[in-house]
Amino acid sequence: MTITGIDSTGQSAGGHAALPNREVDAEDLDAELIALESEVAATPVSVKPAGRVVSDPAPERSGPTARWRTLQWRDVLAIMSFVAIALFLTAPLWLNLDHDLRDDPQDQAFFEWMLAHGARVLTDGVYPFFSDRMNYPDGVNMMANTSVLAVSLPMTPITLMFGPHVAFNVFLTLALACTGSSWYLVLSRQFVSSRLAAWVGALFCTFAPSMVSHAGGHPNIVSQFLVPLIIWRTLALRTPGRAVRGGIILAGLLVWQAFINLEVLFMTAVGLGLFCAVMAVSRRRNHPGEIHTFLRGIGIAGVLSVAVLAYPLCVQFFGPQSYHGLAPFVRNFGADLASFTAYSQRSIAGQGQPAIGLAQNASEENAFFGWGLVILFFGLIFWMRRTVAVVTLGGIALLFAAMSLGPRIYLRGINTGVPGIWSVLHSVPVLDSAVPTRWAMAIAPVIGIVLALGVQRGADLIRTQPTLRGPVRVAMITAVVMALVPLVPTPLATTPMAPVPDFVTSGAWRQYVDDNHTVVALPLPDSSYPDPLRWSAYTHQDMRIAGAYALLPNQNPLDPTDRTALFSPPWRPTSGLMASIKQGNPTPEITDARREMTLADLRFWKAGAVVLTPQARDTEMLGVMTELLGFQPTWTGGAWVWNVRNLVDDPNAALTATSAR
Repeated sequence: MTITGIDSTGQSAGGHAALPNREVDAEDLDAELIALESEVAATPVSVKPAGRVVSDPAPERSGPTARWRTLQWRDVLAIMSFVAIALFLTAPLWLNLDHDLRDDPQDQAFFEWMLAHGARVLTDGVYPFFSDRMNYPDGVNMMANTSVLAVSLPMTPITLMFGPHVAFNVFLTLALACTGSSWYLVLSRQFVSSRLAAWVGALFCTFAPSMVSHAGGHPNIVSQFLVPLIIWRTLALRTPGRAVRGGIILAGLLVWQAFINLEVLFMTAVGLGLFCAVMAVSRRRNHPGEIHTFLRGIGIAGVLSVAVLAYPLCVQFFGPQSYHGLAPFVRNFGADLASFTAYSQRSIAGQGQPAIGLAQNASEENAFFGWGLVILFFGLIFWMRRTVAVVTLGGIALLFAAMSLGPRIYLRGINTGVPGIWSVLHSVPVLDSAVPTRWAMAIAPVIGIVLALGVQRGADLIRTQPTLRGPVRVAMITAVVMALVPLVPTPLATTPMAPVPDFVTSGAWRQYVDDNHTVVALPLPDSSYPDPLRWSAYTHQDMRIAGAYALLPNQNPLDPTDRTALFSPPWRPTSGLMASIKQGNPTPEITDARREMTLADLRFWKAGAVVLTPQARDTEMLGVMTELLGFQPTWTGGAWVWNVRNLVDDPNAALTATSAR
């Protein structure tokens, strides 16, 4: 193994013997992240000043540039393995294009709509940070939602050629494959010299139970291919003479990640900030100028990032349809203490065994590491405890675990009454928009890095201590297999999706709806009925729809200052009535007052057509809407359609029992 130009025999790159310097070893970040103060080396390792990139002993790799550019067959094989696993997980979506994700279809429809929005930004030049194509007339703040513009814009050709449904499959598959490849390349080029160690670490970072769980509906969260690059470029800022260049590169990565997922960026920043602070303190004596160099680079990155993101963030926090924090019930979503040693239902050890009471839903199984991995992780921390970097990583993992427990600590679904540290943090601005359980998701990269460093340490022992080669190899393989094999993921579960009606795909809707009118679906779209979002996406968002499944501000007439986020528009009489019927509640009496409220709602939405497709409780909704409007719908393109443009546009029109007859 080589460490910043020094091989494991203590020889410098030029062949001169390096003088032992254990004190420098103990505080040099490169040595900590790569060699981990290996005490098994035949000769003490000396380290040159920070800033040199890990080099390979192979003669054809003479410098950092060559190391990054040269891909050997093992690198290609590793990258192809990530592509293969990503395809394996998403195969049910590819083999059944008429299916959607079983556990989170609403988010799939949401992201299909967002992909269509990105395509429309490029083709029609629409404003990227706000849209009225959903939730008309109030619209949707695209920055306050996960608009994934950094993905939807470059994927426009795929969205236009194959449709948003196929584009979503491409998005999800590439998110996993690119994340794995990025972690592998950064780990193998910067932190470890063993490709096996880099592959094991990258494998867990990409396909940890939390990542597979979020792959069931949140491609924005599993798109973490920029995270290892941000980590690498942040640590590289301590290199003298490259503050401007390094700051510009890091700023570009931060802005790019901000338009994929701000939540992941925020958690990465917190973890990196803590790590850099601890390392700065531990290295301040032997590297007195390093802090100044780092602060200069991070300052440049910060100024550039703020300059680029200032306007989008202003739109997010202060623009139309912005909100102030998540709803209280979401801010209380914490990880169950027992979930850390449990197995996810999307792993082979937990397959078919839903973690009842341990997670909010199948897409939020963030802390399911299993006993084997928990024991291995703490065992590795203990084994490498003399390394400040490794101990710091362990501390960050524990902090994130504590934050993920939420305001109150639960054990197997039972409230212990013990307050968590989130009880102090959940009302802090910015943090009030975070879901506490997702801090457990941020532990996965920490574990992945520690796994890579641990495997590297084992490889060094095998290389330098021939007498221990057999026992160490057996122990290392056994520990890794026992910890990771139970976590092997299973393919994503899918279910047949409701087809987009011919009324939409044939363009028949254009007879009723123009740019001044909307389609009102029954029931209106929300988390339980997201289909109209897909209809709008299939029309390139030419079809404007009422209602939404998105994060929108609360409009509580009893408390006008309440701007916390809801997952649907504020309640209206007609949307509430149809949602109640869909849920199986009795059909209420239709009165003139209810008819008047329905007409007011239709005028608020500027409805051109009211549409009902075949679904559960459709007969009841058909009867109620017919009685409200006073006329029968027409069956058009696989849907019942009420043409209401005349009612909406005529200010003198009225709905009463007399007019209905």
